[in-house]
Amino acid sequence: MSDPVVVLDDLRDESDELDRLVAELSDERWGAPTPAAGWTIAHQIAHLAWTDRAAFLAATDAPAFAAETEKALAAPDRFVDEGAEEGAKLPPAELLAEWRAGRERLQEVLRAVPAGARFPWYGPPMSAPAMATARLMETWAHGQDVADALGVVRTPTARLRHVAWIGHRARDYAFLVRGLPVPTEAVRVEITAPDGELWTYGPEGAAQRVTGPALDFCLLVTQRVHRADTALVAEGADADRWLDIAQAFAGPAGPGRTTKEAAGPGGTATETPSRTTQEAADSGRTATETPGSSRTAKEAP
Repeated sequence: MSDPVVVLDDLRDESDELDRLVAELSDERWGAPTPAAGWTIAHQIAHLAWTDRAAFLAATDAPAFAAETEKALAAPDRFVDEGAEEGAKLPPAELLAEWRAGRERLQEVLRAVPAGARFPWYGPPMSAPAMATARLMETWAHGQDVADALGVVRTPTARLRHVAWIGHRARDYAFLVRGLPVPTEAVRVEITAPDGELWTYGPEGAAQRVTGPALDFCLLVTQRVHRADTALVAEGADADRWLDIAQAFAGPAGPGRTTKEAAGPGGTATETPSRTTQEAADSGRTATETPGSSRTAKEAP
């Protein structure tokens, strides 16, 4: 498991980067559509604020969080969208202030969680490093939606290693959620980090292999890009199939993105892309906690 301070620092940096993208937007730009159908920039930030509140509640008030879980179970197909819709109705300045205060509050409580302690989540209990890793993945993925809406090309950072780790650990779940047999062979992932370092996951001698840029891998497993628009290479039938269905989030199988060519001149996919932890919250789990299986993934790296 990684140092919880490191992953929490990375989560803060990832959030701050997204904050800089939206901080100076006009009220009109907050209403700009993102690649997630029906979601504006305001919806994206509102969703992050909503999930931060849920995580804070889970870490500080288990009975109150249990009550929130009951609400989610009562309306699994609407709960997350309704939360984002409610937040998106706030004036942008108020929404931004709420997101900032909530994520800082979550930082404080996660840093105070004793080593090895866990708190309830929608699925299996979470440790502070596991929660921070999942929050970083979601912040990065929703930040990509915001960047796409604004036509901004973000510079990839070493923080992608957290997203890549979850993406690799969630391989079995991608098959399970589609009712497909889980491959029995391990997969080796070798991806090139933004600074040229090689990140590796899985046994070195595995016949099933995935190679390519780390950015492409992270975009694919969060379903922010179509496989055809990446430079990823699969060796072996299982690895090849995995890249067609990969997802780093829990919940229903996301439809993914169309190709850039099919998306048209505006670059916006016509299919509804996955919203990372939108589905995770719908199902009550993050991808690091594979539901419906004894194949529970280990915690954050």
